Amino acid sequence: MVPRIFGPYEPIRRDYGIDEYLADLAGSGVVKSVYVQTNWAPGEAEDEVAWVQGVADAHGWPHAIVGYADLMADDVRPALDRLMRYPLIRGVRMQLHWHDNEMYRFARRPDLADDETFRKNFAALAETGLSFDLQVFASQMAGAARLAADFPDTTFILQHAGMLEDLSETGIVSWRDGIKALAAQPNIVSKLSGLGTFIHRNDPTHIAMVVQETAGIFGADRCLFGSNFPIEKLWTDYGTLARTYRDAVSVFPPEEQKAMLHDTAARVYRI
Repeated sequence: MVPRIFGPYEPIRRDYGIDEYLADLAGSGVVKSVYVQTNWAPGEAEDEVAWVQGVADAHGWPHAIVGYADLMADDVRPALDRLMRYPLIRGVRMQLHWHDNEMYRFARRPDLADDETFRKNFAALAETGLSFDLQVFASQMAGAARLAADFPDTTFILQHAGMLEDLSETGIVSWRDGIKALAAQPNIVSKLSGLGTFIHRNDPTHIAMVVQETAGIFGADRCLFGSNFPIEKLWTDYGTLARTYRDAVSVFPPEEQKAMLHDTAARVYRI
């Protein structure tokens, strides 16, 4: 098996269907969901969206789809035109995260946000009105902030609150500085998700720290909860995960809690 950023994954190396997903979230209080692309084989990005749209048509879940488009292609427009035919498409994710640690590396190089071809295709994406799910590490946040500044009409959703992987004092300072640079761009919001990715557990103290720091910088109306299921199923269940995030935001006023757990996602993903 290919090593993954979230560790050994044999328990979830199988189909994860809508029936299992709905059973997982039963009783959690979740009322709507967004499907975010899962890196199907090259050339099958439309097939992924078509399949999820079919599941939604049959079951009523999920309520929005973030698909994939290759923004390093010669011309991304034909792919975007195909995705736009699906009623639930709301955005695109192309993972840009790159790290010195090869285990954490996904993109082919760290500076794609500044690449001429990427930006040419991003302009085409901007014309569609779709959002962009942004996945970067702290060292890439300055470039991501430049990208957001140059495309102010596109909504960027920062994945996993900026993927804090270095929990040393220096690492946290670097992450915090990067988060501040991103939050300075009003078209970026932060997804509070995937916080067990690098520690491989559901840690209430860690989650509370990241959630509260991120919300303190972005503001509650620019933060939204995400389960990152089924990945987080490796170390917790959905109900426990949801309670952990509710506890993390409980220090905020009720309206701000509602923003992070419901309203921001409903607005950003139009659900």
